[in-house]
Amino acid sequence: MAIFSRLVDLLKANINDLIDKAEDPEKMLKQIIIDMEEQLQEATQGLGQVMASERRTKKQLEEAQSQATLWEGRAKTALKAGDEALAKQAVDSKLKADATVKQYQQMHDELSKQVETVREQVNLLKQKLEEARARQSMLIARAQVAEARQGVAKAIGGIDSGGAFAKMDKMEAKITQQEAEADAQFEISGIDAKQNDPFAKLESESAADSEMERLKKELGL
Repeated sequence: MAIFSRLVDLLKANINDLIDKAEDPEKMLKQIIIDMEEQLQEATQGLGQVMASERRTKKQLEEAQSQATLWEGRAKTALKAGDEALAKQAVDSKLKADATVKQYQQMHDELSKQVETVREQVNLLKQKLEEARARQSMLIARAQVAEARQGVAKAIGGIDSGGAFAKMDKMEAKITQQEAEADAQFEISGIDAKQNDPFAKLESESAADSEMERLKKELGL
């Protein structure tokens, strides 16, 4: 059956290869599950059709067996009545019914085998589907972790290759240049920034007083 040919192809498919080709691994994994669910639905419908055929054939077989039993009983009744001609007609009908029984028996046996084969294939697909669902959850989690790691690595790479730190270095250099230019402007104008600093003035006066005291001691004054 075409359904099960496609099923075998699906089960043999390498999921990892499909993921490598997919732009969105999570979306691809979900599609794989959807495809397998559709295959299971088709396979289940196929099993139902085969089972329906098997049941029809079984009913026809039972009807043919009833006819054979009926004509055999009539043949015996005719023989008991001493009517061999009528018994011969009944026997002919029984032989035809026996042939029909044999035909339906063969059909029923073949359909019974097909039912078992298809049922095994459907059960196999159910098992594979459950395995795929379990594997899907694991692979989606791995894909999400990998995507997050790639994002972090990309961010770090951006910082190291002209990102945030490079911009901060450039800004620091600009500020340093501005400070140097300001110092130079003060020097050119002859203005000492320390002249306007009250703490610097106090420190200078204290140093002068200390030096005066030292000199007086040396002179004995």
